[in-house]
Amino acid sequence: MAKNIQEEILRLKKEKDVVILAHYYVDGEVQALADLVGDSYFLAKKATQVTEQNILFCGVSFMGESAKILNPDKRVIMADEYADCPMAHMLDIDRIAQVRQEYPDVAVVCYVNSTAEIKAHSDVCVTSSNALRVVQALPNRDIFFVPDENLGRYIAGKLPEKHFIFNDGFCHVHTSIHKEELLKAKEVHPDALVLTHPECTGDVLELSDFIGSTSEILDYANQTDAKEYIICTEMGVFYELELKNPQKKFYSVGHRQFCPNMKKITVDKVLQALQTLEPVVEMEEELRVKANVPLTRMLELAK
Repeated sequence: MAKNIQEEILRLKKEKDVVILAHYYVDGEVQALADLVGDSYFLAKKATQVTEQNILFCGVSFMGESAKILNPDKRVIMADEYADCPMAHMLDIDRIAQVRQEYPDVAVVCYVNSTAEIKAHSDVCVTSSNALRVVQALPNRDIFFVPDENLGRYIAGKLPEKHFIFNDGFCHVHTSIHKEELLKAKEVHPDALVLTHPECTGDVLELSDFIGSTSEILDYANQTDAKEYIICTEMGVFYELELKNPQKKFYSVGHRQFCPNMKKITVDKVLQALQTLEPVVEMEEELRVKANVPLTRMLELAK
């Protein structure tokens, strides 16, 4: 990264009262510029605590929407307005209505990787790091877990006393990590521990030494003594893993651990967004108020 671009970003950030939030999956150069880097839960929580009037979000659209839902009086700017998450759209509200009719006691548990409209029709939101705690705390036996089936099945396996209804949504990055490729990677790196995100398929989870959210994978790698790790999540996380653990080695499973939407966010786009304070996340107040209920409930139940 050119030093003059870096200096200009720091200057504009201060001048225009902007805080930069970045997800672990964006490019390392962008993470290096951010004030706060984290997974979805950390960023959702931090968005409610920042003092700056403007939030520049380096992530996909549902993350910017969540920040706006929780902070109606702040200006939320996306580094790239076209960076979107396909999984966020893998459900419609008709399906929610159908399940509510079938199971009157159901709690619609909405993974934060979803649109504001889906959140507005849900009872509580979750992230991969707090889903177990939140679902456990719900009084309902029937749980409609949306939109990600793999995370839903992972949580269901931990809570046999609850009855889960699943949706057929998925993350294309995590489902592209296959059991066969992981077995080959384990052969090549026999001493490596396998750290896996619960959006991966069940057969990959079975071969893992640790399963957790992006931040939990980082914590595990930081705190354990092993020298080698096979990482089953998006490769943007390697920036932080290698930064915190220069003496350890991290391997991917295959070439597909890559989210093209997250990689749309570049240093040049961050600079442009700071110059114009656009594109801005816009939302109708009625939708924002409805979507705020399950997000706020998540922050309370996950404490």
